[in-house]
Amino acid sequence: MERREFIKICAVTAALAASDTLAAKSREPRFYSRTLLVDYDGHPFKTSEMQIKRNYIFNYPFVGTPCFLLNLGKPTTSDAILATADGKSYHWNGGVGADRSIVAYSAICAHQLAYPTRQISFISFRGDVSPKIGNANVIHCCAEHSEYDPAQGAKVISGPAPQPLAAIMLEYNKKTDELFAVGTLGGELFNDFFSKYDFRLNLEYGSNAAEKPVTGEAVVTELKAFCQQQVRC
Repeated sequence: MERREFIKICAVTAALAASDTLAAKSREPRFYSRTLLVDYDGHPFKTSEMQIKRNYIFNYPFVGTPCFLLNLGKPTTSDAILATADGKSYHWNGGVGADRSIVAYSAICAHQLAYPTRQISFISFRGDVSPKIGNANVIHCCAEHSEYDPAQGAKVISGPAPQPLAAIMLEYNKKTDELFAVGTLGGELFNDFFSKYDFRLNLEYGSNAAEKPVTGEAVVTELKAFCQQQVRC
């Protein structure tokens, strides 16, 4: 074998090895059922009707897993490079909608798995600052004071959370102003969530019903209508 050919083979082998290493360290999107977001009456939920910085909630990709839907009121970054707790990196592409201000995230806190229930919610988007919240326009969990920036892929900006909230990938139809949930991006915690809250979820949704995939449509409601009390820390 000539020296030039040997060097070429070595270069190709090194490139393939680097590609395999990068793939092993990256988190790929996970696609679920393409689901239309609808209002309480079953009509398509329109982004033009969303209030800016208002907490909306819907369940996806499973019947018992809540998500936040937010209109941040301004275009969001499209170059956020994030990482999961196990070191897998991923690229969040920013929001959707007419001005790319619409974002969605799992409402399950990445620390102790606090989430909005019908009775109470310790986690929500906060547009203002309080004595215990030093940043405005964040998703804050009052259970252990983890804070996430929804304008940058819900990256952790303070508190003990080991990773960002999982992003819900949205598909926007410009002609109809409709939204579809299509998958997740980042570190999913659904298995841990189902295990920790098995008894509570079975009482609320029926035996193992919370773990069933959402298909067809998902109802969007305001958080204040969904749960009886929002903890304001």
